[in-house]
Amino acid sequence: MADISEIHLPQLVTDLAFILGTAGVTTLIFKKLKQPVVLGYILAGLLVSPNFPLLPSVVDGANITVWGEIGVIFLLFSLGLEFSFKKLAKVGGTASITALTEVVGMLLFGYLTGKFLGWSTMDSIFLGGILSISSTTIIIRAFDELGMKSQKFVGLVFGALIVEDLVAILLMVLLSTVAVSHGFGGEAMLLSILKLAFFLALWFLGGIYLIPTFLRKSKKLMNDETLLVISVALCLLMVVLASKAGFSPALGAFIMGSILAETVYTEKIEHLTKSVKDLFGAVFFVSVGMLIDPQMLVEHAGPVILITFVTIFGKFFSSALGALISGQPLKQSIQVGLSLSQIGEFSFIIATLGVTLNVTSDFLYPIAVAVSAITTFTTPFLIKMSEPFYNLLERHLPERWKAALTNYSSGAQTISSASDWQLVLKAFGQTIIVNAVVMLGIILLAINFLAPFVAANIPSTLWSNLLTVFVALVFMSPFIWALAIKQIQNPAYTRLWRDKKYTRGPLVAMETGRYVLALLLVGFLLDRLFSIQVALIIAAVLIGVVFPLLTKRLRTTYDRIEQRFLTNLNARETENVDPAKKLLPWDAHLAHFTVSPESPAVGKTLIELAIRERYGVSIAQIERGRLILPIPRGNERLYPADRITVIGTDQQLEEFRPLVETVAAEEEMVSLQPDVSLRQLQVDERFPFLGRNIRESGIREKTMGLIVGIERDGERILNPDPDTIFSLGDIVWLAGETRLIKTLE
Repeated sequence: MADISEIHLPQLVTDLAFILGTAGVTTLIFKKLKQPVVLGYILAGLLVSPNFPLLPSVVDGANITVWGEIGVIFLLFSLGLEFSFKKLAKVGGTASITALTEVVGMLLFGYLTGKFLGWSTMDSIFLGGILSISSTTIIIRAFDELGMKSQKFVGLVFGALIVEDLVAILLMVLLSTVAVSHGFGGEAMLLSILKLAFFLALWFLGGIYLIPTFLRKSKKLMNDETLLVISVALCLLMVVLASKAGFSPALGAFIMGSILAETVYTEKIEHLTKSVKDLFGAVFFVSVGMLIDPQMLVEHAGPVILITFVTIFGKFFSSALGALISGQPLKQSIQVGLSLSQIGEFSFIIATLGVTLNVTSDFLYPIAVAVSAITTFTTPFLIKMSEPFYNLLERHLPERWKAALTNYSSGAQTISSASDWQLVLKAFGQTIIVNAVVMLGIILLAINFLAPFVAANIPSTLWSNLLTVFVALVFMSPFIWALAIKQIQNPAYTRLWRDKKYTRGPLVAMETGRYVLALLLVGFLLDRLFSIQVALIIAAVLIGVVFPLLTKRLRTTYDRIEQRFLTNLNARETENVDPAKKLLPWDAHLAHFTVSPESPAVGKTLIELAIRERYGVSIAQIERGRLILPIPRGNERLYPADRITVIGTDQQLEEFRPLVETVAAEEEMVSLQPDVSLRQLQVDERFPFLGRNIRESGIREKTMGLIVGIERDGERILNPDPDTIFSLGDIVWLAGETRLIKTLE
């Protein structure tokens, strides 16, 4: 029997025990002090690092760094689950303007700061790059700890962060080009943008088509354990694909999270992976704390203080300005600006790039770490003070300034009707981009993987090339037909063709362009395996003769593919009506709370609590185990562990929270059950309750519904008084059973 003293314990286990033990103690202290635990993790990292000699230090720092990188992956995966591509598209324009304004502004501020300090041109350029990207992981954790994820501005912050991550990839390419050639490589920049756009589109289209279908077909075999394993496997698979394509692993994790967010499993996956994310995320923040060197902070105290000041105020100014330009109200712009006032993981990557290329000075990386550490500590406090700062600013702003900002914001968010040309160009653009991306993806797979495999098994080059082309064309054929031959079914197209003869020339040119693009893509595949002359002849015969003869079969196949894609894309909306989207015009939204056993509301009826009168919010649903109570009546009581869905503004929800949650709990956006919806009704001559007030109409009893708001003459009345009379032209927002509400439409 071996001596127990000879058993070898891996150093990683010892380090993790030390790290997690220290982190546990510090986070308990920070919880007691009511401070965000992310600060406790960073302090724990400082305590276990070699820079703090009073305690033992971590021995195997490289492995801890790897665990920290895994933490970033799971944090971004979690963000993707909460913020799908369709949500990104909804705030895309606003988020893009905000993020790009911030990045450009900080590139300029960083460069000027470096020059002011007497640094070289290359150090100054890299400093601008380091300061331009905010920290996604730090902001996510700060929002989690502060319980602010339900607030309206958070969606814009998340959108801006994702845009920044995409910009950071291009920024690294640009900085590499500048470092090597001492000039700006415009061609390399353009190719990187096109490459990124192509892979994003390809991954999204392929992921939405394949993954929800796979999950749906294996539903009977799927338990919690299997779903967790499959979700993590898909996440890491996309991380590998993103890395192979030359992108950030974190970007791959976010993309897979966004794809899974379109499935009906998203809430369950988020719940199952939360513990994994929390564990690895804790190690990541500890690893950030380990990079803090107090001696380096003292040695470079002057530059660190100056750059920290520039980071906080520069990023606040540039991102708030970008949000204002994009049409956001002043309050949300200030909240966004103060939330983005830090640097993080991408800053470390950019700083490391300068060291690797040997074009930056030795002091730049330690300064970046120090500034990141300081701004990490300040981030939660800046986020908390954003609303008080807005209130202070509003009291001192001239009235005409406030009126001008309000008018600009309202005007910028007004949706104007699209012209016929806009509609036609959008239809052409979708058809061309979607089908061209899929065709190019099939071509790359055929050339890089299928052709070598076939050539290894078939000695004849001619026959192996013919087989490769045949297989590729079989998969490409529905998309070739859709790109080159399928008619654009759009009323605007018909109007332009029929009513305005001078528009037929551009329409014919666009149709010809579709055909030519399909010809070039098929020719590109054939050219890789045959001569250019043979490639063009075969491509022309296929598209001009063969595919028109197979129109019916190709149309059926393409329609089936398109229908499956759309079914997968809209699966969540089909199974869960999301009334939060209907509330976007209002400064109100849905939030979910769990009633704590210690809550003073336990055992009381809704009438006794007078929630609507005291807090201005409305309870839309109570979930009690398997029992769902949509639009509960006033005599319904609240019980411990009830999950309640509440409608209100940020301020109203924050005032309401202490009533039901005596211990801070994570608040999240949720959707109602399929039989409950929030619908918009127009009061016209046929409206059955015209001229009657809400109480007399009995609309609540007839629809099992709740009047959430009324829009009248441009004024929005949230939670109207029961004596409010329905007037001609009113727009009524009614939450209740979909089937009953439809009887009024």
